[in-house]
This record gives sequence, structure tokens and C-alpha cells, in this order.
Amino acid sequence: MKTLQKDMTAGNPAKTILNFTLPIFIGNVFQQFYNMADTIIVGKFVGTKALAAVGSTGTIMFLIIGFVLGMTAGFTVLTAQKFGAGDMKAMRQTVGGAALLSVFVSAVLTVLSMAFMKPLLRFMQTPSDIFADAYAYIMIICAGIFAQMLYNLLACVLRALGTSKIPLYFLILSAILNIGLELLLIVVFGLGAAGAAYATVAAQGVSGLLCLLYIIKKVPLLRLEREDWKPRMSLLKTQLGVGFPMALQYSITAVGTMMVQTSLNMLGSTAVAAFTAASKIEQVVTQAYVALGTTMATYSAQNMGAGKVLRIRQGFKAATLISAVYSVAVGAWILTGGKYMTYLFLSENVSEVIGLVEIYLRCSGIFFIPLAVVNIYRNGIQGMGYGLLPMTAGIVELAARGVTSWIASGQRSYAGVCFAGPAAWVSAGALLIGMYFYIMKHDMKKFLEKYPEQESGQDESMHKHVKKGRKQPAY
Repeated sequence: MKTLQKDMTAGNPAKTILNFTLPIFIGNVFQQFYNMADTIIVGKFVGTKALAAVGSTGTIMFLIIGFVLGMTAGFTVLTAQKFGAGDMKAMRQTVGGAALLSVFVSAVLTVLSMAFMKPLLRFMQTPSDIFADAYAYIMIICAGIFAQMLYNLLACVLRALGTSKIPLYFLILSAILNIGLELLLIVVFGLGAAGAAYATVAAQGVSGLLCLLYIIKKVPLLRLEREDWKPRMSLLKTQLGVGFPMALQYSITAVGTMMVQTSLNMLGSTAVAAFTAASKIEQVVTQAYVALGTTMATYSAQNMGAGKVLRIRQGFKAATLISAVYSVAVGAWILTGGKYMTYLFLSENVSEVIGLVEIYLRCSGIFFIPLAVVNIYRNGIQGMGYGLLPMTAGIVELAARGVTSWIASGQRSYAGVCFAGPAAWVSAGALLIGMYFYIMKHDMKKFLEKYPEQESGQDESMHKHVKKGRKQPAY
């Protein structure tokens, strides 16, 4: 049988990155269909207030799911590094360690999120007319955290081995299932927002189980033995050392968006509904940046494991160019025609909402390049093994979002709230670019000295950019 694992340490970097990114992008778009199906079906069949209820929990979902994404991606950075180095025994041990950590994190996250959800919604000043639906929806999502963890861990493991298409196939199937279940539970059984949450959790669980069955039957490289499940404290510490900062990075970003949501809630349920619809439109097109970030994490990790440091630099250049071309094209569409997607989400009050949607899209559409930079450079640097450094960019991002939304709330400005995201992207992106050049200038020479034969045949002119460093990344 032809292997589906992809070695990202050879071949043209731009072509390798593009081929790996496309399936992830498509998969991310289908994953957005989970929430988009929620908003479309709820908005069409239940009403504007129900749509606002689902939308008001979006930032909390981002906090929870983002933490899961960050943890699983961080746990499997070492998996990609060991795969790139050709050490399959150690690679399997990292998978066993990641599984143990994921079960523990899922249990803790489920208990904490469900225990503190009601106070959190009140703290965020969720409007009283949508509070009950919002609480019912998000509590079901919290109860399904293990399903989220299962799929994302297994998808990250497959991607660490260079397989990006298989998780896509299962995600497409589960997205279709999600839509069907939502129509059944909302339209037929009348469960409202809660029905959307049940469908989302069930569909995510199915995609996770499909990944598990595929690995058991089709990927002998990942058939773990009893020895691979043995807890190794040094390994678990290393995986937590990368996974926790990555999860915290997502959480910091989520806290910033929660600040924005709090400011938005003060403007009323109509503004919340418009912001929800606009953000869903934006999220579909910006999944390309998330996919490029995921690709760069795997690409950087595999090449770091193989010692091909200069190839990593080539990858950053290629990913940046790809994202710039995409940003110009999709930004033009968002600025001109994006607002008309509002009709997908609402059948009432459309004329009142669509103007607010247009304001949001105009605020964000001209700042897509900084958003691309944040995703590519943050994930790429983390894939190189730097767990803590990119987190400082997250703190800057949090500060920018918080200050902008605070000023906007004081002015009761909807446009000001919409600018909170772009302010965060510009601030964090500038810091990450500086961080990247610092790493390449000061920290890479040791790796080149360690693997001189690995770099033969690559662009020798790039060596001048790699100076004597101060320290290696903290693995």
C-alpha cells in the first residue's frame, strides 16, 4: 500500500507548503460549517435573538476549542520532529504521551468550564433576553470537550507525519452529518439553540472516531505497543513545555475576543447578531491563514528535526508570499461583496443588520496581511521548538484588543469594536516578524554547526543571515 506520510524535509518548499495547506484549508472551512450551520439554521428557523445567543458564546467556544487546538498541536510538535529525524520508536512514544496528556486535560477542562460558565456569561454582560439560550448552548459544547480533543489530537498526529488529506475527508463527512442533525433537531424536534449544540458535538465525535479507526487499520507506523503507553516524565514535561504555551497563546487570544464580546454586548442583541454574521463570513476566508499556520508548524518541526534550518527560512518566505497574494484577492471580495452573505444567516431584520455587517468587513478586510503574518510566524516559530517566545506576541495582541475595545465601549462605537481585531493583528504581527529575524540571526548557527551536511546544496547566500547565537530553543 502506498504510504500517505509526507516527508516535508525535501522538495520545493513553496510546492510542499501549498500542497499540504490546501487540504487543511478545505478541512478548516468545513469545520467552520459546524458553527456556520448553527448560525444559518438557528437564524433562519428560530430567529434573530437565538442567533445572537449562539453568537454571544462564540468567544467562549474559541477559548475552549482554542485551548484544545493549542494543546494538541503542541503535544505533537515533538512527534513531527522525531518523524523528521527518522526516529520512529521515539515518535510513537510521543504519540502515547500526547494521548495520556489529552485525556487528563479533557477531564480538567470539562469540569472547570461547566462549573464556571454561568458566572462567566454574567460577567460578560450577556443580554438578559438571550441568556437562557446562550447558557444551554455553551453547556452542551462544554460537555463534548472530549470529542473535540479526540479529533484534534488524532488529526494533529496525522499531520505531524505529513498526512493532511485524511483528516479532511472525515471532517467533510462529519460536517454533512452536522447539518443533517441540526435540521432534524431544530426544525423537526424544535430544540432551538440546544439542538445546534447537540449536533455539533455528535458530528465532532464521529470525525474523531473515524480518524481513530483509520489509524488502527491503515497506519501501522502508529500502532502503539504497551511500552509506548508508559508515562515518561521527561517526555511529558517536554510536550507540556511546548503544548501549554501554545494552548495559552490561543487562550490569550480568546480572552481578548471575550473583551470585545463584552463591549459588543453593551450595544444590544442586534449588534451582537450583526457581529456574529460578519465574523462567520470573515472566518471562512481567513481559514487559509489558519491552514498555513498549521502547515508551518509541521514544516518547521520536521525540518528542525532533520537539522535543515535554512530550509525553514525558505519555507517562511514561500508561505508569506502565498498568503500575500491570497490576502489581496480575498480582501477585494470581502470589501465589495462579502456583506451579501448576510442573507444566508437571517430572514428577518436583514436591512437593519446588513449595514453593520458591512462596517465589520470593511474594518477587517484591509488588514488580512497582518493576520496572515500572525498565523504563519507564530506557528512556524512554535514548530521550531520555541514555546514561550510567541506567547509574548499573544500578550501584545491581548493588550491591543483590550485597549481598543475598552475605548470603543466608552464611546458606544460599533466600528471601534470592529477595529479591535485588526489592532491586535498589526501589533502582534510586527512583534513576530522581529522575533523571527532575531531567531534567525542569533540562534541558528549552532544548528548549522551540528548538521552541516544537512544544508549542503541549499542556497549558500542565506548563511550570511545566520549569526552566532545566544541559546537554543527550549524544547
